[in-house]
Amino acid sequence: MQTINPHLASFRCIRCSTLYPVGDFQEGCPKCLAESHPASVVPVYDEAMPSPFEEHFGRRMERFGNWLPYKVFTSLGEGDTPLVDLPRLAAQCGLEALSIKLESANPTGSHKDRMSAQFVARAKDRNVPSVIAASSGNAGCSIAAYAAAAGLPCTIVTTPAISAPWRRAIEMTGASIVYVEDSLERWEIVRRKVREEGCLSATNYLVPPVGSDPYGVEGYKTLGYELAENQAVSVADAIFVPTARGDLLWGIYRGLAEAMEAGKLRAMPKLVAVEPFPRLECVLAGKDVRSHFPGKSLLASIGGATATYQSWLAVTRSGGTAISVAESDVLDDRQLLAHHGHYLELSAAAALTGLRTLAASADKGASIRRAVLIGTSHGYKEAAD
Repeated sequence: MQTINPHLASFRCIRCSTLYPVGDFQEGCPKCLAESHPASVVPVYDEAMPSPFEEHFGRRMERFGNWLPYKVFTSLGEGDTPLVDLPRLAAQCGLEALSIKLESANPTGSHKDRMSAQFVARAKDRNVPSVIAASSGNAGCSIAAYAAAAGLPCTIVTTPAISAPWRRAIEMTGASIVYVEDSLERWEIVRRKVREEGCLSATNYLVPPVGSDPYGVEGYKTLGYELAENQAVSVADAIFVPTARGDLLWGIYRGLAEAMEAGKLRAMPKLVAVEPFPRLECVLAGKDVRSHFPGKSLLASIGGATATYQSWLAVTRSGGTAISVAESDVLDDRQLLAHHGHYLELSAAAALTGLRTLAASADKGASIRRAVLIGTSHGYKEAAD
């Protein structure tokens, strides 16, 4: 069962601020798209909606249902993931405090479950023939699981490089898998399925890209809410977020911004986007966000040659930055995290590498004394090296 939030009033473009009636915006803001500047839209709620930090009921992500597009949705138990202190690792890194938000504790093992819960609610409400997504692993596993729970057909478009554990997890739900040789070719198939067959896509399919489905991305702000509830975050200098096209980065920013508006958070921690090679880093240096940023990496979950306006906006509004990391350093840091009890996916371990790389910077590192890592996914779904 799914129930749309009666306080959901409209959607607003994050770039031009144009307001739109409640609907579906798979391709972002129509006005900006027509101007060849793809940009996401976000839900707007009416003034009668109370603060998300007033008294609420329930558990996990469901307790924030009144502040999401769908207040009732198919849940597998996502949200309320632990924030764990890492005192020994903090000392090793020369920090006063370090903690990690273990999104690996979500039902399918990654942060993607927060998105899938709201996206599938929208798909079910729309009575679409099928949901679809382009994914290298985590999103595919998550969307397939939530679609199965809601009784919806699902197709995941991926490449043969997907790891065997991810592939098996998707297949076990009954979802269909379509294989293509090139990652950008995935988007062509998804685009055709959306435009010609009426499927609802959880992920972007445009080049240059926008963010993922806006109903789904809104689910990520609950991670920001949870962070704002913790004392360690209220004094953190920076939060390190493994980033591809910035859905999670934007969601965290949006949740923290709402926490500040509600007086729950005194100051916005800097958001640091961690990348496998320079993309957003180039945009912050002056390159057009719509550019192509070629590169190859083992960090499949945060790969891709594109950046988004939402990533740039989240980083700049929070006073943060972007940092690219060396693959060899990430491999070392994955083992270092495991030695402290946390076995993460390689892309998730990049958060620590981003911290260590930035901390070593003479001009930026000195300002970081307390930090939070977003552990986006555990390592058990990756194939052995």
